[in-house]
Amino acid sequence: MISLALAASLFLADQPAAQDAVPAAPPPAEAPAQAAVPPGAPKDDYQFVAWCYGALSGYLELHDQVMPEVTRIESTWRRPGSKLSDDLKVYELQQRQGHADLKRFKAALTAAERASLQPINVVGAAAVQRGRAAWTIGPDITKARLAQEWMSWTLPARCPAVADALEKRARLLGASLKVNAAPEDAPTPPTEQATAEPAPSGKN
Repeated sequence: MISLALAASLFLADQPAAQDAVPAAPPPAEAPAQAAVPPGAPKDDYQFVAWCYGALSGYLELHDQVMPEVTRIESTWRRPGSKLSDDLKVYELQQRQGHADLKRFKAALTAAERASLQPINVVGAAAVQRGRAAWTIGPDITKARLAQEWMSWTLPARCPAVADALEKRARLLGASLKVNAAPEDAPTPPTEQATAEPAPSGKN
């Protein structure tokens, strides 16, 4: 049997020279919603958004705890020509954006739960805890290590994209369910007896 290495060399020998070959087109950029699911995150859209909520909320809650060490690190290793105040301001902006994203995720989760015919909030709560577990601090994690991990963490771009798509689908589904359901306060149609003309009493 021919070896893979030999077969590859024979295949390349038959190819045109590099200068004559047509360059391959770059692969299309992957949309955030189609990006790979982060390791440890659920694949289901609803549970994934819940996981994103848990991971982001855990990140935001660590802000006050890690900022003294973050400030020390930023003060010690300065980029030439940079200002410490400018770099620290970035973390403030990240906090604002993070809280806005939390509201975004909560709206999507709430819409999905209302549109679902079965209760799903239990699995959603479990997915939230899975996301928060990424920020579980063990006794062997130093303040410097935690601060460095916190500083380098970014919310996966897939999270907002999937949340928006989930909320849109849930609202459309919820609207269709309301249209198909009979209104609870619909008036009862009158019976024939109620709508019939009253019978003459026979009295003059």
